[in-house]
Amino acid sequence: MPTDSGYRRLRARSLESRRLSIITLGLAAYIYSLDGTTTYTYLSYATSEFGDHSLIGPIQVAQGIIIAVGKPVIAKIADVGSRGRAYCGVLLFYIIGYSVIATSQNIQSIAAGIILYAIGLQLLTQAVIADITTLKWRGLVLSLNSLPFLINAFMGSNISTVIIQRAGWRWGYGMFVILIPIALSPLIGTLLWSEHITRRRLGSAGAGAPKKFYTQRLLDTAEELDAIGLLLIGASISLMLLPLSLAQHTTGVGNGAGTFAMLLVGIILVPVFALWEFRFARYPVIPFRFVVNRSVVGASLIGAFNFMAFYLTFTYLYSFVVVVKDWKLINSVYFMQTQMISMTLFGILTGMYMHMFRRYKTLLVGGLVIRLIGVALMLRSRGADGSNFELLMTQVLQGAGGGVAALAMQVSSQASVPHVDVAMVTAVVLLVTEFGAAGGGAIAGAIWSSQMPSKLAHHLPFLSQPERDGVIAVYSDVMKTMVLMATAVSVLPILFALGIPDWHLGDGQNAVDAAEGEEMASDDEDDDVP
Repeated sequence: MPTDSGYRRLRARSLESRRLSIITLGLAAYIYSLDGTTTYTYLSYATSEFGDHSLIGPIQVAQGIIIAVGKPVIAKIADVGSRGRAYCGVLLFYIIGYSVIATSQNIQSIAAGIILYAIGLQLLTQAVIADITTLKWRGLVLSLNSLPFLINAFMGSNISTVIIQRAGWRWGYGMFVILIPIALSPLIGTLLWSEHITRRRLGSAGAGAPKKFYTQRLLDTAEELDAIGLLLIGASISLMLLPLSLAQHTTGVGNGAGTFAMLLVGIILVPVFALWEFRFARYPVIPFRFVVNRSVVGASLIGAFNFMAFYLTFTYLYSFVVVVKDWKLINSVYFMQTQMISMTLFGILTGMYMHMFRRYKTLLVGGLVIRLIGVALMLRSRGADGSNFELLMTQVLQGAGGGVAALAMQVSSQASVPHVDVAMVTAVVLLVTEFGAAGGGAIAGAIWSSQMPSKLAHHLPFLSQPERDGVIAVYSDVMKTMVLMATAVSVLPILFALGIPDWHLGDGQNAVDAAEGEEMASDDEDDDVP
């Protein structure tokens, strides 16, 4: 039994580890936000260099699918192994992915690099924050993790502009091959040190357990990761989404039948996946207890349709403002950060609200309504007659509503499960959310590819019409189609938000254990009554 002084030393080490984790998380958040505010602008230049600008949509669809499927794998590794080791694996993918993009010689290499680089980073950061915070602080700390975006929205815009004009888009990706390892190493070191201290304190449990052959260990690992479930859901979503965005890039008589066949197989695999998960999988990707959890289902659907609407309007937004608006390059890049700035500011305000009032549902519903208004107003602002102010305000409104929704759905889902399920439930919510994002990108890519040629033929056949006016009309027509669909989709998250519980955000790691504790205390009190 540890002595009082031993307990004090353990507590001091725990507090020191927590402080170090917060500091190193801040450094990681800064470099991650710098990445997010710069690299997305390079994709348009990279795809245009290889003559495949319209493939932005399909590339983002493929990226979303791989990232979504990868999140449960990373969550399982983080739970079964350790957070530190999982971060090491993620960092390796990041470095390889950006190296491939920076040295790419064709569009296929760019697609491969983009798919590799982003697996798990967002998930692991949220899991670590959940480890070191209680519910009443969770929303505020999660929102403060986005604070660097307020700095990098401007600094990143200037950096990306200089890179594009002087060094080229390859250096924009290549610089992060050096910067990301430097920024993440302190966090990884802190996590590994903390896990080492924990193992020492707990001792070498299981030291006498019999060793297994490599093949058996591999099979056990595949079972714990639910490799079959991941394969089924990845194949299903891929077969449903990729044909939508790739159909316009292929020619031939059999393409229509082939696309239909892929869609049909993808739809059939959905019930096959459900049957495997709920009847046969020993360690399912999506446990049945998550499916009957209103907070988890609600958060997942809110995230999916929010992201679908976002990518419907955002995928080709940079191309739209560069062509339609007569802005300097730096101003176009500044504009692209408007929604993220608004999202960050209102996310922090939401975190403060949660800390003070311990609730979130009313704010969530109101935020989603504001976001719907911002999307609907783009029906005018994305046209040729829309003013700069109108276009700017639609981004501010969407960011305000999105900042509230993103934070509330994370906290809602994490509050509804025991702490042991936090990493996995976060992965499941992000899994469904990423599929929504992939769906939005797929639909945007399909609209762009199918309508752009016909609109160009319609608006640019007459010599009497100025060419620029014709191009602006083309972009306006195509964008309005995307916005109209995004407006319809944005209604659904409001309905889902009305159905989720409004958990009390107390001093526990989650609301479930706290509720059980209160119930047990109440039962004890009843037992004491004669």
